[in-house]
Amino acid sequence: MASSRLGPAAAAGDGEAGYEIASQRQLIWRKFRRHRVAVFSFYLLLVLYALAILAEFCSPYGAFERHRGYLFAPPTKLHFIDQERRFHLRPFVYKVTNELDMETFQRKYAEDTSESYSLRLFVRGESYKLLGVFKTDLHLFGVEAPGVFFPAGTDALGRDLFSRMLFGARTSLFVGLLGLAFGFVLGLFFGGLSGYYGGGVDTLIQRLIEFLQSLPTLPLWMALAALVPARWSPIQVYFGISLVLATIGWTGLARVVRGKLISLREEDYILAAKLSGVRERAIITRHLLPGFTSYLIVHLTLAVPSMILGETALSFLGLGIRPPAVSLGTLLQEAQNIQTVTLNPWMLIPGGLVVIIVLAFNFLGDGLRDAADPYKHV
Repeated sequence: MASSRLGPAAAAGDGEAGYEIASQRQLIWRKFRRHRVAVFSFYLLLVLYALAILAEFCSPYGAFERHRGYLFAPPTKLHFIDQERRFHLRPFVYKVTNELDMETFQRKYAEDTSESYSLRLFVRGESYKLLGVFKTDLHLFGVEAPGVFFPAGTDALGRDLFSRMLFGARTSLFVGLLGLAFGFVLGLFFGGLSGYYGGGVDTLIQRLIEFLQSLPTLPLWMALAALVPARWSPIQVYFGISLVLATIGWTGLARVVRGKLISLREEDYILAAKLSGVRERAIITRHLLPGFTSYLIVHLTLAVPSMILGETALSFLGLGIRPPAVSLGTLLQEAQNIQTVTLNPWMLIPGGLVVIIVLAFNFLGDGLRDAADPYKHV
């Protein structure tokens, strides 16, 4: 029977054309690979997380390293052709000079073509501990002193904005994951109780969910964030904001889990498990929840952007992660001043990174949703 069902190729092993049996995981992966935007978003997010984890190494300067002679310096231009029209394989930057305009009291920056500095890999700079363990001063790229290279310009204190974006992305990306993990557990727990037991438990949990969903999200986040003591360290605030984001982030998932469990709890295999004496907790965790694992994965990918936007919004309003800690929200605080944005538009670049991250997660979630759809053809 097995040979006739698998076909001659599987039976004889001679490589001839025949039937192929693929697991559900293989089918999902095949369909996901056809969603090119989702695949690109997946690899883009991998790169962003790698850059965030290795921010000390990948950034040319430290997050708090100041360049007092380069306040609000614009992004440094890379050159391949010098003043004599000669092409260089190695990109280089010119010396940057500035002077104070006595009429507008603004610094004007210009390139001094008499001095140039090549952009190099693995240059020495500010010392740090890689992954918190290995002490080194090696950076992925940069220019030798006294040259400077600011890929995204500098802020009001002369700190490299690109380097601070990498450190800020680390905070924002992992705050979303931490808050999502806490909310995910709450959603599964309350949704599982509500859908499996029903009755009074279901009514109580659903009224709680409806109450939380009726509250405006941003004011509620602001109220909860205001409860975080000002004396807390940045790490304590980090975990506090994660709990704030997860406080109401579980309600949507709980509703879906409840509906799925209601539709699955009357299936024959669940009845067989009950008659076999399997504990109720094991029935929920081993038999019911795996029945819609694909949806849970898609929910996770689509919920991360909302967590990132929540952290960014709270930090932007000064209620989230506070300086000296760095997040994408704190980097955007300086963009609140319209005069600063008008004169120094590069201060909005962290906002562009937030948009890229949110879009990447959304495209990834769309691809996983299409791949996990059992009614979609391979």
